[in-house]
Amino acid sequence: MTNASNYTNHLSQETSPYLLQHADNPVDWYPWGPEALEKARLEDKPILLSIGYSACHWCHVMAHESFESPATAALMNELFVNIKVDREERPDLDKIYQTAHALLTQRNGGWPLTMFLTPDDRIPFFGGTYFPDQPRHGMPAFTDLCRHIAAFYREQRDELDQQNRSLIEFMSDMHRSDTQAGARLSAMPLDVARQQLEQQFDATHGGFGGAPKFPHPTSLERLLRHWAGSRDSSEPDKRALHMALFTLDRMALGGMYDQLGGGFCRYSVDEQWMIPHFEKMLYDNGPLLSLYSEAWRATGNPLYERIVRETAEWVRREMQSPAGGYYSSFDADSEGEEGKFYVWSRDEVRALLSADEYEIFAARFGLDQTPNFEERWNLHVFAAIDKLAERFGLTADEVAARIAGARGKLFAAREKRVRPGRDDKVLVSWNALMIKGMAQAAQSFDAPECLESAERALDFIRTQMWRDGRLFATSKDGRAHLAAYLDDYVFLIDAILELLQLRWHSDDLRFAMQLADVVLNHFADPDGGFFFTADDHETLIQRPKPMNDDALPAGNAIAAKVFGRLGHLLGETRYLDATEHTLKNAWNGMQQSPYGHTGLLLALEEYLYPVETIVIRGTENLKTWHQAVGRGYAPRRMVFAIPDSCESLPGLLEDRKAAPGGIAYICEGTSCQPPITSLAELEAVTAGQA
Repeated sequence: MTNASNYTNHLSQETSPYLLQHADNPVDWYPWGPEALEKARLEDKPILLSIGYSACHWCHVMAHESFESPATAALMNELFVNIKVDREERPDLDKIYQTAHALLTQRNGGWPLTMFLTPDDRIPFFGGTYFPDQPRHGMPAFTDLCRHIAAFYREQRDELDQQNRSLIEFMSDMHRSDTQAGARLSAMPLDVARQQLEQQFDATHGGFGGAPKFPHPTSLERLLRHWAGSRDSSEPDKRALHMALFTLDRMALGGMYDQLGGGFCRYSVDEQWMIPHFEKMLYDNGPLLSLYSEAWRATGNPLYERIVRETAEWVRREMQSPAGGYYSSFDADSEGEEGKFYVWSRDEVRALLSADEYEIFAARFGLDQTPNFEERWNLHVFAAIDKLAERFGLTADEVAARIAGARGKLFAAREKRVRPGRDDKVLVSWNALMIKGMAQAAQSFDAPECLESAERALDFIRTQMWRDGRLFATSKDGRAHLAAYLDDYVFLIDAILELLQLRWHSDDLRFAMQLADVVLNHFADPDGGFFFTADDHETLIQRPKPMNDDALPAGNAIAAKVFGRLGHLLGETRYLDATEHTLKNAWNGMQQSPYGHTGLLLALEEYLYPVETIVIRGTENLKTWHQAVGRGYAPRRMVFAIPDSCESLPGLLEDRKAAPGGIAYICEGTSCQPPITSLAELEAVTAGQA
C-alpha cells in the first residue's frame, strides 16, 4: 500500500465533505456503488458499512481512533470491503440500516452507524454505532470486534442465513399496505396526542421528556394548532398554548440558542436547555424559523421576533452560498474540541467589556455562577431584564442597551476565532425547510431580505438541481447528483406554497404542480401513501415508506398536507384523493401512536377541518387586501394575492377573475362563499377564523 501520508482511497472524487474527510484514511474506503458491491461479491468478503455525517462529533472520534490508524486500517482492508456513506446524501441507506440496527440490537441507533453486511445481498448481520479503539464502557475494541465478525461470517453461515431470512421477512412486512378503505377518519388522534404531549411535558424547563432534549417543532406546532382550534370555544385550551410558548421561551433563552450569533444547535444534553451538542443544522433552524414566526403571530412577543431576525441573519450571513443555495451544517468541534468556538472564560469577557457592561452581562448569562461547560461558560440566560433593572437601579431599556453592546463586542471577538467546519453541500429537502422558514419570517416581519434569500435558494434548486423533469438530491461545487427522495419533492412543494402566499409567481405554481406529478407518478404506493424512493431508484433490501416523524417530519406527512392544500387551491380531485389515501394508509399508526405521528396529525386536521383558501384579485388594492387578511395566527388559512396581469391560471384559479377595486374569493374546503368586493366585508368575514 502507498504510504498513508500521500495515499488517497476511492472517496477522493466524491462531493460530500464528510466522505472527503476520509479520502486520505489508510482504510481502503469506497463510496456505495457498483464497484464496491461487486468487489465484495467476487471476493466473498463481508461489507463494513460506516454511515455518518460531517458535523457528527462521535464520527470524528471513531475516525481519529480507528480509521486513521494504519494497523486498524490494514485489518479492515484484509477482512472487509469498506464502504463509507454520508447519511445526508443517502438517507435511503441510512433509514434502511438504522431500522435493521434497531431490529438486530433492540436499541436505538445513531451515528456513526457501523453495520456488517453479507456481500451477495447486502443484508446486515451485526451492527452498532461507535466502537472504541480499546475495550471500555462495556464495549469491545473495534479491532477485536472486526476479527470476531469476520470469523462469524466464515464459520456460522447456516446460522447467519437463517437470521438474514428472518430479518428481511420482518423488514418487508413493516411497510405492507395497511389501508383501511372504509375507515372513518376522526379527530381522536388529535386529542390523544394533546394528552400525550402534556404527559411528556417538562413543566419546570419546557420541552418533552428528560435529557437529552430536542426541539420537536412538529409537536410544538401541534400544540399551537390545538389552541388555535379551541379559541372560539367556551373553554380555549390555554394549557396547550402555555406548553408551546413556555418551551419556545426556554429554548430561546437557553444555551442551545447561540446567544451571540443567532441560530439553534441540534439539541441540549441536559434538561435545562443549557449545554447543547454544538453542531448547527440547517434542518433544525428552518422549522424553528417557521415556528417562532407563527408564535409571534399568535402572541406578538418581541422575544420571538428577535429570535427570528437573528436566526435569519445568521443563515444569510453564514449558511447561504453566493450561488443561492443553503449549506447543510456547522460542526460541533473546532480545533479538535467540542464547543470551543462558542464558550468563554471570565477573563476573556472582562477584557472585552467595561466594568458596567460586565456586571450586567455576567448576571444575565451566569458568569457570576460556577462554570457550566468544562471550566468555561456557554451563554445561557439566568436573569430577566426587568429583574436586572431592579437589581442595578437602571431602567429596562438601559439594561437591554448594555447587554446589546456587550453582545456586539463578544460577537466581534468571536469572529476572529477558528470556526467550526462547515458542510457546504446543498440538499434540496433541507433547503426547502429553510425557504419556508424564510418566507414565513418575511411575511411576519415585513423582511424583504428574507424573501430575497428564499427566492435565491429556490432559483438555485430550479436552475442547478432540476433536470429533465426530475430533482437531484444534493449539489456541491457545481455538481448535482443522486436521485432525489420523497422529502425533497414534498418539502419543496410546501415551501413554494408558502412563498406563493407572500408574492405570486405563476411559474412557481407550475413548478409545484410538476413536482406533485413526479411524486404521484414515481413515489406512490397504489394502496395509499408514498415510498421514500422512486420506482426507478436503485433496488435496495427495503423500500422505506416513512409515516412517523424523526428529526424531520415524515415525508408522507408533508405529502398528505401539500396534496390537500394544492387540491383545494386548484380544485384537483386526484390531489385530494392522494391525501385521503395516505391518511387512511397511516390510520392504524396514528391511532396506536399519535405522539409519534404529529406531522401526519397536521394533515389529518386539515382533512377533517379543511383549509380556508382566500384568493384576492385586483391590482389597485392588492397589497392592502392581502395585508388585511394575512395578519394574526390562522394556521388553516391560505391567502394568495394574484395580480391582474396573471392569465391562463390552472384549475379553479382560472375562474377567479379580477374586478375593479378588488375582489376576494373565499372557500373552506370545497364549499365557497359568494365573491366579496368590499375590504370591510372581507375583514369582517375573516376576523377570528383559524
